[in-house]
Amino acid sequence: MFREYWESFETNHLSDYAVKACQSKGRKKPEEPCVVRTVFQRDRDRIIHSKAFRRLKHKTQVFLAPERDHYRTRLTHTLEVAQISRTMARALKLNEDLTEAIALGHDLGHTPFGHNGEDVLDRLLSKGFRHYEQSLKVVDVLEKHNDREGLNLTYEVRDGILNHTGQNMPHTLEGQLVKMADRIAYLNHDIDDAKRAGIVSITNIPEELLHILGDSHGVRINTMILDIIQQSYGKPKIVMSSEIKQATDALRTFMFENIYYNDIAKSEDRKAAKIMTDLFNYYMENTAAIALEEDIEKYGREELVKDYIAGMTDRYAIKKFNDLFVPLPWDK
Repeated sequence: MFREYWESFETNHLSDYAVKACQSKGRKKPEEPCVVRTVFQRDRDRIIHSKAFRRLKHKTQVFLAPERDHYRTRLTHTLEVAQISRTMARALKLNEDLTEAIALGHDLGHTPFGHNGEDVLDRLLSKGFRHYEQSLKVVDVLEKHNDREGLNLTYEVRDGILNHTGQNMPHTLEGQLVKMADRIAYLNHDIDDAKRAGIVSITNIPEELLHILGDSHGVRINTMILDIIQQSYGKPKIVMSSEIKQATDALRTFMFENIYYNDIAKSEDRKAAKIMTDLFNYYMENTAAIALEEDIEKYGREELVKDYIAGMTDRYAIKKFNDLFVPLPWDK
Protein backbone atom coordinates (compact mmCIF):
# COMPACT_ATOMS: atom_id res chain seq x y z
CA MET A 1 0.00 0.00 0.00
CA PHE A 2 2.64 2.54 1.06
CA ARG A 3 5.17 1.52 -1.58
CA GLU A 4 2.53 1.51 -4.31
CA TYR A 5 1.54 5.07 -3.38
CA TRP A 6 5.07 6.36 -3.92
CA GLU A 7 5.51 4.34 -7.10
CA SER A 8 2.31 5.90 -8.40
CA PHE A 9 3.49 9.35 -7.29
CA GLU A 10 6.72 8.92 -9.23
CA THR A 11 4.88 7.84 -12.35
CA ASN A 12 2.50 10.80 -12.21
CA HIS A 13 4.82 13.58 -11.07
CA LEU A 14 8.41 12.90 -12.10
CA SER A 15 9.96 13.92 -15.41
CA ASP A 16 9.62 11.62 -18.39
CA TYR A 17 13.41 11.28 -18.20
CA ALA A 18 13.43 10.20 -14.53
CA VAL A 19 13.88 6.57 -13.57
CA LYS A 20 10.76 5.33 -11.78
CA ALA A 21 11.29 2.74 -9.08
CA CYS A 22 8.65 0.45 -10.55
CA GLN A 23 10.59 0.48 -13.84
CA SER A 24 13.95 -0.49 -12.35
CA LYS A 25 15.91 -3.16 -14.19
CA GLY A 26 16.01 -4.93 -10.85
CA ARG A 27 18.58 -6.79 -8.79
CA LYS A 28 20.92 -9.65 -9.63
CA LYS A 29 19.02 -11.77 -7.11
CA PRO A 30 15.24 -11.17 -7.14
CA GLU A 31 13.67 -10.20 -3.81
CA GLU A 32 10.19 -9.79 -2.46
CA PRO A 33 9.22 -6.09 -2.57
CA CYS A 34 9.12 -4.08 0.65
CA VAL A 35 5.70 -3.05 1.91
CA VAL A 36 6.82 0.53 2.67
CA ARG A 37 9.89 1.39 0.61
CA THR A 38 10.62 1.50 -3.10
CA VAL A 39 13.64 -0.40 -4.43
CA PHE A 40 15.78 2.75 -4.45
CA GLN A 41 14.82 3.63 -0.89
CA ARG A 42 15.90 0.15 0.17
CA ASP A 43 19.22 0.57 -1.62
CA ARG A 44 19.82 3.89 0.13
CA ASP A 45 19.10 2.33 3.52
CA ARG A 46 21.36 -0.66 2.90
CA ILE A 47 24.24 1.65 2.03
CA ILE A 48 23.73 3.86 5.09
CA HIS A 49 23.65 0.83 7.40
CA SER A 50 26.78 -0.73 5.88
CA LYS A 51 30.11 -0.92 7.68
CA ALA A 52 31.87 0.57 4.66
CA PHE A 53 29.73 3.70 4.94
CA ARG A 54 30.58 4.12 8.62
CA ARG A 55 34.30 3.80 7.89
CA LEU A 56 34.18 6.83 5.60
CA LYS A 57 34.27 9.12 8.64
CA HIS A 58 37.88 8.08 9.27
CA LYS A 59 39.11 8.24 5.68
CA THR A 60 40.99 11.25 4.35
CA GLN A 61 39.52 13.59 1.76
CA VAL A 62 42.57 15.76 0.91
CA PHE A 63 44.50 16.66 4.08
CA LEU A 64 46.04 13.63 5.77
CA ALA A 65 45.60 13.26 9.52
CA PRO A 66 44.33 16.81 10.14
CA GLU A 67 44.27 17.84 13.82
CA ARG A 68 41.40 20.30 13.52
CA ASP A 69 37.80 19.12 13.63
CA HIS A 70 36.49 21.04 10.62
CA TYR A 71 38.41 19.48 7.75
CA ARG A 72 36.35 17.32 5.44
CA THR A 73 36.53 13.56 5.57
CA ARG A 74 35.34 11.10 2.97
CA LEU A 75 32.05 10.87 4.87
CA THR A 76 31.33 14.59 4.99
CA HIS A 77 32.23 14.81 1.30
CA THR A 78 29.73 12.04 0.58
CA LEU A 79 27.00 13.85 2.51
CA GLU A 80 27.69 17.09 0.63
CA VAL A 81 27.47 15.24 -2.70
CA ALA A 82 24.16 13.72 -1.61
CA GLN A 83 22.75 17.12 -0.61
CA ILE A 84 23.79 18.81 -3.86
CA SER A 85 22.51 15.88 -5.91
CA ARG A 86 19.12 15.84 -4.23
CA THR A 87 18.68 19.59 -4.63
CA MET A 88 19.19 19.29 -8.37
CA ALA A 89 17.13 16.10 -8.66
CA ARG A 90 14.12 17.72 -7.01
CA ALA A 91 14.32 20.80 -9.23
CA LEU A 92 14.60 18.65 -12.36
CA LYS A 93 11.83 16.27 -11.20
CA LEU A 94 14.19 13.32 -11.22
CA ASN A 95 14.19 10.44 -8.76
CA GLU A 96 15.61 11.76 -5.47
CA ASP A 97 15.84 8.32 -3.87
CA LEU A 98 17.90 6.89 -6.72
CA THR A 99 20.09 10.00 -6.76
CA GLU A 100 20.69 9.82 -3.02
CA ALA A 101 21.53 6.11 -3.07
CA ILE A 102 24.14 6.61 -5.79
CA ALA A 103 25.64 9.61 -3.98
CA LEU A 104 25.89 7.81 -0.64
CA GLY A 105 27.56 4.78 -2.23
CA HIS A 106 29.86 6.41 -4.75
CA ASP A 107 33.04 6.49 -2.61
CA LEU A 108 32.65 3.32 -0.52
CA GLY A 109 35.70 1.80 -2.20
CA HIS A 110 38.10 4.63 -1.47
CA THR A 111 41.39 3.74 0.18
CA PRO A 112 42.84 5.25 3.34
CA PHE A 113 44.91 8.42 2.85
CA GLY A 114 42.79 9.84 0.02
CA HIS A 115 43.92 9.77 -3.59
CA ASN A 116 47.49 9.21 -2.46
CA GLY A 117 46.43 5.82 -1.12
CA GLU A 118 44.65 5.10 -4.38
CA ASP A 119 47.77 5.99 -6.36
CA VAL A 120 49.91 3.69 -4.22
CA LEU A 121 47.62 0.70 -4.72
CA ASP A 122 47.38 1.50 -8.42
CA ARG A 123 51.18 1.19 -8.67
CA LEU A 124 51.43 -1.93 -6.53
CA LEU A 125 48.65 -4.01 -8.06
CA SER A 126 49.25 -5.88 -11.30
CA LYS A 127 45.82 -4.81 -12.62
CA GLY A 128 45.93 -1.34 -11.10
CA PHE A 129 43.37 0.16 -8.75
CA ARG A 130 40.36 2.40 -9.38
CA HIS A 131 38.22 3.41 -6.43
CA TYR A 132 34.98 3.42 -8.43
CA GLU A 133 35.48 -0.23 -9.36
CA GLN A 134 36.26 -1.02 -5.74
CA SER A 135 33.10 0.84 -4.66
CA LEU A 136 31.07 -1.47 -6.86
CA LYS A 137 32.84 -4.51 -5.43
CA VAL A 138 32.07 -3.31 -1.91
CA VAL A 139 28.32 -3.25 -2.57
CA ASP A 140 28.35 -6.36 -4.79
CA VAL A 141 30.58 -8.63 -2.74
CA LEU A 142 32.36 -7.35 0.34
CA GLU A 143 29.43 -5.98 2.34
CA LYS A 144 26.88 -8.41 3.72
CA HIS A 145 23.09 -8.22 3.74
CA ASN A 146 21.13 -10.78 5.74
CA ASP A 147 24.38 -12.73 6.08
CA ARG A 148 24.67 -12.99 2.29
CA GLU A 149 27.42 -11.72 0.04
CA GLY A 150 26.81 -8.20 -1.23
CA LEU A 151 23.99 -5.70 -0.73
CA ASN A 152 22.18 -6.86 -3.89
CA LEU A 153 21.50 -3.32 -5.08
CA THR A 154 19.51 -2.38 -8.17
CA TYR A 155 21.13 -2.03 -11.58
CA GLU A 156 20.61 1.74 -11.63
CA VAL A 157 22.40 2.37 -8.33
CA ARG A 158 25.27 0.07 -9.26
CA ASP A 159 25.64 1.79 -12.63
CA GLY A 160 25.77 5.22 -10.97
CA ILE A 161 28.40 4.10 -8.48
CA LEU A 162 30.63 2.54 -11.13
CA ASN A 163 30.43 5.49 -13.53
CA HIS A 164 30.48 8.44 -11.12
CA THR A 165 33.97 9.39 -12.30
CA GLY A 166 36.12 8.71 -15.32
CA GLN A 167 35.22 8.73 -19.00
CA ASN A 168 32.11 6.54 -18.86
CA MET A 169 28.78 8.25 -18.34
CA PRO A 170 26.03 6.78 -16.11
CA HIS A 171 23.02 5.51 -18.03
CA THR A 172 20.56 7.46 -15.87
CA LEU A 173 20.16 11.20 -15.45
CA GLU A 174 20.25 10.61 -11.70
CA GLY A 175 23.71 9.07 -12.07
CA GLN A 176 24.82 11.96 -14.26
CA LEU A 177 23.67 14.39 -11.56
CA VAL A 178 25.85 12.66 -8.97
CA LYS A 179 28.81 12.80 -11.33
CA MET A 180 28.33 16.57 -11.59
CA ALA A 181 27.62 16.99 -7.88
CA ASP A 182 30.79 15.11 -6.94
CA ARG A 183 32.88 17.68 -8.80
CA ILE A 184 30.89 20.64 -7.46
CA ALA A 185 31.34 19.38 -3.92
CA TYR A 186 35.03 18.58 -3.93
CA LEU A 187 36.15 21.67 -5.85
CA ASN A 188 34.38 23.99 -3.45
CA HIS A 189 34.95 22.23 -0.15
CA ASP A 190 38.60 21.60 -0.98
CA ILE A 191 39.03 25.36 -1.48
CA ASP A 192 37.40 25.87 1.90
CA ASP A 193 39.75 23.37 3.57
CA ALA A 194 42.78 24.83 1.78
CA LYS A 195 41.90 28.30 3.05
CA ARG A 196 41.60 26.85 6.55
CA ALA A 197 45.04 25.28 6.17
CA GLY A 198 46.55 28.55 4.99
CA ILE A 199 47.44 27.17 1.55
CA VAL A 200 45.39 29.65 -0.46
CA SER A 201 43.29 32.74 0.10
CA ILE A 202 40.42 34.07 -1.96
CA THR A 203 42.84 36.55 -3.55
CA ASN A 204 44.85 33.66 -5.06
CA ILE A 205 41.94 32.46 -7.18
CA PRO A 206 41.94 34.11 -10.63
CA GLU A 207 39.64 37.13 -10.57
CA GLU A 208 37.83 36.14 -13.76
CA LEU A 209 36.79 32.83 -12.15
CA LEU A 210 35.47 34.61 -9.07
CA HIS A 211 33.54 37.00 -11.32
CA ILE A 212 31.87 34.12 -13.17
CA LEU A 213 31.40 31.61 -10.36
CA GLY A 214 31.26 33.75 -7.22
CA ASP A 215 33.60 34.96 -4.50
CA SER A 216 32.33 32.74 -1.68
CA HIS A 217 31.82 29.04 -1.03
CA GLY A 218 28.02 29.18 -1.07
CA VAL A 219 27.74 31.48 -4.07
CA ARG A 220 29.98 29.27 -6.23
CA ILE A 221 28.00 26.15 -5.37
CA ASN A 222 24.74 27.97 -6.04
CA THR A 223 26.03 29.26 -9.40
CA MET A 224 26.96 25.77 -10.56
CA ILE A 225 23.73 24.17 -9.33
CA LEU A 226 21.48 26.81 -10.89
CA ASP A 227 23.32 26.58 -14.19
CA ILE A 228 22.89 22.80 -14.36
CA ILE A 229 19.20 23.06 -13.50
CA GLN A 230 18.58 25.78 -16.09
CA GLN A 231 20.56 24.00 -18.81
CA SER A 232 19.18 20.51 -18.13
CA TYR A 233 15.49 21.11 -17.35
CA GLY A 234 13.30 19.02 -19.64
CA LYS A 235 16.30 17.57 -21.48
CA PRO A 236 17.55 13.96 -21.71
CA LYS A 237 21.06 14.89 -20.54
CA ILE A 238 22.65 16.70 -17.61
CA VAL A 239 24.74 19.60 -18.88
CA MET A 240 26.39 22.89 -17.91
CA SER A 241 26.51 26.03 -20.02
CA SER A 242 29.78 26.53 -21.87
CA GLU A 243 30.69 29.58 -19.75
CA ILE A 244 30.19 27.86 -16.39
CA LYS A 245 31.79 24.63 -17.57
CA GLN A 246 34.89 26.41 -18.81
CA ALA A 247 35.17 28.33 -15.54
CA THR A 248 34.66 25.14 -13.52
CA ASP A 249 37.33 23.32 -15.53
CA ALA A 250 39.69 26.27 -15.05
CA LEU A 251 39.01 26.20 -11.30
CA ARG A 252 39.84 22.50 -11.25
CA THR A 253 43.15 23.21 -13.01
CA PHE A 254 43.88 25.91 -10.44
CA MET A 255 43.15 23.42 -7.65
CA PHE A 256 45.59 20.84 -8.97
CA GLU A 257 48.33 23.41 -9.47
CA ASN A 258 47.89 25.22 -6.15
CA ILE A 259 46.27 22.81 -3.69
CA TYR A 260 46.39 19.12 -4.59
CA TYR A 261 50.11 19.29 -5.46
CA ASN A 262 50.92 21.87 -2.78
CA ASP A 263 53.80 20.98 -0.44
CA ILE A 264 51.63 21.45 2.67
CA ALA A 265 48.79 19.28 1.37
CA LYS A 266 51.29 16.65 0.20
CA SER A 267 53.59 16.92 3.22
CA GLU A 268 52.54 13.59 4.74
CA ASP A 269 52.12 11.69 1.46
CA ARG A 270 55.56 10.07 1.65
CA LYS A 271 54.77 8.63 5.06
CA ALA A 272 51.32 7.47 3.98
CA ALA A 273 52.82 5.84 0.89
CA LYS A 274 55.31 3.95 3.04
CA ILE A 275 52.54 2.72 5.33
CA MET A 276 50.49 1.48 2.37
CA THR A 277 53.47 -0.12 0.64
CA ASP A 278 54.81 -1.88 3.73
CA LEU A 279 51.35 -3.19 4.65
CA PHE A 280 50.81 -4.45 1.11
CA ASN A 281 54.15 -6.26 1.00
CA TYR A 282 53.64 -7.74 4.45
CA TYR A 283 50.19 -9.13 3.70
CA MET A 284 51.28 -10.45 0.32
CA GLU A 285 53.80 -12.57 2.21
CA ASN A 286 51.45 -13.30 5.14
CA THR A 287 48.02 -13.51 3.52
CA ALA A 288 47.01 -16.26 5.92
CA ALA A 289 46.85 -13.59 8.62
CA ILE A 290 43.78 -12.08 6.94
CA ALA A 291 42.22 -14.91 4.92
CA LEU A 292 41.52 -18.62 4.94
CA GLU A 293 43.67 -20.86 2.76
CA GLU A 294 40.65 -21.86 0.68
CA ASP A 295 39.93 -18.18 -0.07
CA ILE A 296 43.57 -17.58 -0.98
CA GLU A 297 43.37 -20.39 -3.50
CA LYS A 298 40.01 -19.19 -4.81
CA TYR A 299 40.60 -15.44 -5.13
CA GLY A 300 44.37 -15.04 -5.08
CA ARG A 301 46.60 -13.21 -2.64
CA GLU A 302 46.67 -9.90 -4.45
CA GLU A 303 42.89 -9.56 -4.62
CA LEU A 304 42.45 -10.35 -0.94
CA VAL A 305 45.20 -7.98 0.14
CA LYS A 306 43.78 -5.23 -2.06
CA ASP A 307 40.32 -5.60 -0.52
CA TYR A 308 41.72 -5.64 3.00
CA ILE A 309 43.92 -2.57 2.65
CA ALA A 310 41.44 -0.56 0.59
CA GLY A 311 38.84 -1.09 3.31
CA MET A 312 41.07 0.32 6.05
CA THR A 313 40.53 3.71 7.61
CA ASP A 314 43.52 6.02 7.98
CA ARG A 315 43.85 5.35 11.69
CA TYR A 316 43.48 1.58 11.31
CA ALA A 317 46.22 1.52 8.66
CA ILE A 318 48.47 3.50 11.01
CA LYS A 319 47.64 1.14 13.88
CA LYS A 320 48.41 -1.98 11.82
CA PHE A 321 51.67 -0.42 10.65
CA ASN A 322 52.67 0.35 14.24
CA ASP A 323 51.68 -3.14 15.39
CA LEU A 324 53.73 -4.79 12.65
CA PHE A 325 56.78 -2.54 12.26
CA VAL A 326 57.25 -0.25 15.27
CA PRO A 327 58.99 -1.84 18.28
CA LEU A 328 57.00 -1.76 21.50
CA PRO A 329 58.61 -0.45 24.71
CA TRP A 330 60.27 -3.31 26.60
CA ASP A 331 60.23 -3.28 30.35
CA LYS A 332 61.11 -6.47 32.21
